[in-house]
Amino acid sequence: MKIHPDDFRAGKKVHLDKTPTRIKPLYRSKDDYQQALAAQVARLKELQQLLYASNQHALLVIFQAMDAAGKDGVIRHVMSGINPQGCQVFSFKHPSAGELAHDFLWRTTRDLPERGRIGIFNRSYYEEVLIARVHPEILKAEKLPHVGKDVWEERFRSINGLERHLHDNGTRVIKFFLHMSKEEQRQRFLARIDTPGKNWKFNEGDVEERKYWKDYMHAYEQALSATSNKHCTWYVVPADDKENARLIVSQIMVKTLEGLKMSYPPTSAARRRELSAIRARLVQQAR
Repeated sequence: MKIHPDDFRAGKKVHLDKTPTRIKPLYRSKDDYQQALAAQVARLKELQQLLYASNQHALLVIFQAMDAAGKDGVIRHVMSGINPQGCQVFSFKHPSAGELAHDFLWRTTRDLPERGRIGIFNRSYYEEVLIARVHPEILKAEKLPHVGKDVWEERFRSINGLERHLHDNGTRVIKFFLHMSKEEQRQRFLARIDTPGKNWKFNEGDVEERKYWKDYMHAYEQALSATSNKHCTWYVVPADDKENARLIVSQIMVKTLEGLKMSYPPTSAARRRELSAIRARLVQQAR
């Protein structure tokens, strides 16, 4: 399996209508997919332990997508081997009245990962330049003192400033946009209706949002173009094939963590003497 992260890196000008939602399978069979994903999950487990032990960096993984693009499935499968003590997942829905009383970054920055840990945002502060752009009434509810024509550029600057600050202080930010076609979404919605065990996933409001598909694509193009850079890259992941998407995401996460060049803390001479003395006592206790 050869996956090159740069193949999915967003450029300075993103055109989603020219970006594929499906590519050639990165696996030869179902068994091949399962083996490849298992290997990536095992490697992520090793790297998470090293991240925790070295205690110098944190990893923030952001997922954005249209409804039914597979965010939950990617998180569930890719993070299946991770120690729950070292990873937290946060989902951000419509802001509460209390959250609306603060600036648009406030509610998510409270949940940023500490050093040594992985934080996953299932949707994020990017909702404030996506759904809030498509539905202006959300922006009005925030009761800002001034909303001008430059509001989105101002928010992009705020986001870029936050992410640069995080990078400079040891948090690596990976951002995934799961790129799904409108037709694939329709098929997945039908499957949710036709399969009793998936009925709970379906919300009539999701169908209503399909009316705004072009508006959402425009909002995503603007956001990805304005906030993807060498420090905090957006990856546009073809998501019509769920298995492909999981392999791509897992590989990019592995490459990002490997790029940190982490190592276990060295053991000092004093610490070695201490451990040697403790070991001697333990050995004696067996006699």
